[in-house]
Amino acid sequence: MAALGGDGLRLLSVSRPERQPESAALGGPGPGLCCWVSVFSCLSLACSYVGSLYVWKSELPRDHPAVIKRRFTSVLVVSSLSPLCVLLWRELTGIQPGTSLLTLMGFRLEGIFPAALLPLLLTMILFLGPLMQLSMDCPCDLADRLKVVLAPRSWARCLTDMRWLRNQVIAPLTEELVFRACMLPMLAPCTGLGPAVFTCPLFFGVAHFHHIFEQLRFRQSSVGSIFLSAAFQFSYTAVFGAYTAFLFIRTATTKDQSARPGSQPSALPPKPRISEGNGPVGAEAGRRGRRHSQDH
Repeated sequence: MAALGGDGLRLLSVSRPERQPESAALGGPGPGLCCWVSVFSCLSLACSYVGSLYVWKSELPRDHPAVIKRRFTSVLVVSSLSPLCVLLWRELTGIQPGTSLLTLMGFRLEGIFPAALLPLLLTMILFLGPLMQLSMDCPCDLADRLKVVLAPRSWARCLTDMRWLRNQVIAPLTEELVFRACMLPMLAPCTGLGPAVFTCPLFFGVAHFHHIFEQLRFRQSSVGSIFLSAAFQFSYTAVFGAYTAFLFIRTATTKDQSARPGSQPSALPPKPRISEGNGPVGAEAGRRGRRHSQDH
């Protein structure tokens, strides 16, 4: 897997290996096993994240401060343990054994400023319409709005609001850690970078269906409206999840230059290549794998 390009945008691609014979799989796990382990690991992370929200039995709605505080605790515990799932996946598949776990998940200091500023600028452009509408609907001028934004009292009020902390701090950070930083490195070797951008958000979108049960429980709306809202939320989170997954892949690159001129390797692991097993069959499979890699 390489990040192709120089000064401009870099295209990430993954070479697809030939189908591995069973005899060649003696040297290590094959692509089929790697895909099953990757999908099961991602599914386990998604179920653990959503399931942690319901370990506390309560008759209160989800927006109650007591419920939010309890869910903060369980979600933070699951998010803190989620890198262990990536570590276990790496041990089971044997992919990128020499790469540190933090680098594999995209945590590094090299290139941190462009990786933080450019996606922020692109996201601001994406939401330029709502931002302009909010600016036009606000009766106060720019100076008054800046005073409100920079006022310590306004920030203190936000930091004591449990709903604001959930929607603006805890949920975005934990969701990006679990559904992006942990899942994408596990899916990319199985599906390739392009399909992983659209596959990973499916776990993120389906995870939001749990809101249906609470809305039905408290009869917050009609059944049709609840399912329509859930379908819209799934569509929105899947599309936005693909956008954030694309940003993660484009910025999760390492500093080491690859042997190919003008290329740069990605921090995400490559797809599993054909192992050179013992005997002539395994050696022949290894030679075919190397020829296929050179052609790409």
